[in-house]
This record gives sequence, C-alpha cells and structure tokens, in this order.
Amino acid sequence: MRVLGIAESFVMEHKKSVLGGIVMRSDFIIDGAAFQEITVGGMDATEGILRLFHSLQRDDINAMMLNGCVISWFNIVDMEEIYDELRIPLVCVTYEESEGLEEHIEHHFSGKARDLRLEAYRKLGNRVTLHLHSETDKRYEILIRFLGMDKREAGSILNKFTLHGRVPEPLRVAKMMARAALRYFS
Repeated sequence: MRVLGIAESFVMEHKKSVLGGIVMRSDFIIDGAAFQEITVGGMDATEGILRLFHSLQRDDINAMMLNGCVISWFNIVDMEEIYDELRIPLVCVTYEESEGLEEHIEHHFSGKARDLRLEAYRKLGNRVTLHLHSETDKRYEILIRFLGMDKREAGSILNKFTLHGRVPEPLRVAKMMARAALRYFS
C-alpha cells in the first residue's frame, strides 16, 4: 500500500507557502517526494495539492492524507474536488479541538474573500473523532474528515502509518520536508 502525505509550511510575511508531499509504502519506505507552492492567505490550496499529485506521475497511490484542510492562513482545501478528480480515498487530519474558524474568517476577511472562505469552510463539514493506537498501546485522539472510505477504513490506514504519537509518518515527514524547503528557498 502506498499513501501520499501532504503537509505545508508557511511564514505570514511571505507571499507563498510550501506544500511537501511524500509517497510512503506501508513498510515505511519513502519512494516519492514532491513540492508545490501555494499562496499564503489565498484560495489555491486545492489546485496546489492537485498539481503536486500530478507532478509525481504515479498511478500506484492508494490513499492521500492531508495535514489539515485549512492551511497557509485560511487557504481552504476543497476535499470533494480533489476526490472527484483523483478518485482515491482521502483523509484530512487535525489534532486540536476548536470552536470552528468562522469567527476568525469574518475577522480577517471581508466581502467576496470572506464569503468564498466561509462557503468553502462550511462545505468541509464537521470533523469526527478517531482514536489512534501507538506501539505502547496508548490511545491518541485526532480529528478527521474523509472521502472515499468509511471511518473504520480511515482509522485502519492512519493506524497502519502511525508509529508513535498521533501524527502519521507520511504527514510527519512531509511537514519536515516542507519546513526545510521553506527555509532553503526563502
């Protein structure tokens, strides 16, 4: 089984953020990597994720993991568009409970920019709680949204790719690579 994990890194003062993508096999071997840029505070996260996927030129990716659906300062991912185009199971992982982002969006944006973000955010729907198990049998709570699979299948994939803690390895490595690329190219 191969999973594409995608995470981002950004700095508010920069116009662009970096998406890092890692193709990881279920034996934790990395056999692919890619980068893309998206706009900090833009609405191009979905297009950036699709560009990253297509740049890999792979037809053996079984599922995709995203490290958040609202990234790079309110750049909101359209999970349905990604799933409709790629037709591979997709799970978006977050780690903190929150009251939601609507108030923050309304505070930082106005007019059409606000309305587009609110619509995109509401379209994501609610997150559901999932408990991961580590090698020490400790349970870690995460929050997920998913398409193309049910909650049990999402949990199975996430547990398969999580060695310890609550961050699946493809997302942990993708985040490290995105941070390194951002530092290097900045």
